[in-house]
Amino acid sequence: MKALLAVCAVFAFAPLARGDESGPKVGEKVPALKVFGVTGKVEGKEADFAADRKDEPTIYIFVQGTEGGIPVGGRPAARFMKVLDEKLADTSDKATIVAVWLGDKTFDKHKEYIPKFQMSLKLEKTSLAAFDGEKSGPNNWGVNSDVHLTVVIVNKGKVAKSFAFTSVNETDVKPVLEELKKSLK
Repeated sequence: MKALLAVCAVFAFAPLARGDESGPKVGEKVPALKVFGVTGKVEGKEADFAADRKDEPTIYIFVQGTEGGIPVGGRPAARFMKVLDEKLADTSDKATIVAVWLGDKTFDKHKEYIPKFQMSLKLEKTSLAAFDGEKSGPNNWGVNSDVHLTVVIVNKGKVAKSFAFTSVNETDVKPVLEELKKSLK
């Protein structure tokens, strides 16, 4: 039994493997992000959110959605997004969040689901969008379709940090906001 616990402990604290990485590399210029705005600053049309945000601090979240639109991470993923939205102003009054739903052949379902998600969570600093394409996301964003949420922190037009979450909850907000704060210095 002790041997089994030791093996479990080794795997529990092992660093993420390359396959669990997601998002563009630190220091890279932010690629174009042409997606369909569903709620928030841009609604009912396609826009390039990266071009719109330019040098402003932004947290991009790529959400792997189910066929019905529900985030693969379920309620914990939604809770993460809600808490991040609530606490963002404590770190930066200029920062905003853009969450993009991904999934193969689910674009119309996501456009239908996202307003319900917004009505439930009442996000204030987050724009919600849908990507009409592969679940690996827009070109040059390097989204790993095997992770539930990819979080990319951007400031001054460059990637400051990317996170790959296969399991996420509100406790994961703190390290994301700490990285945003570092990028603002």
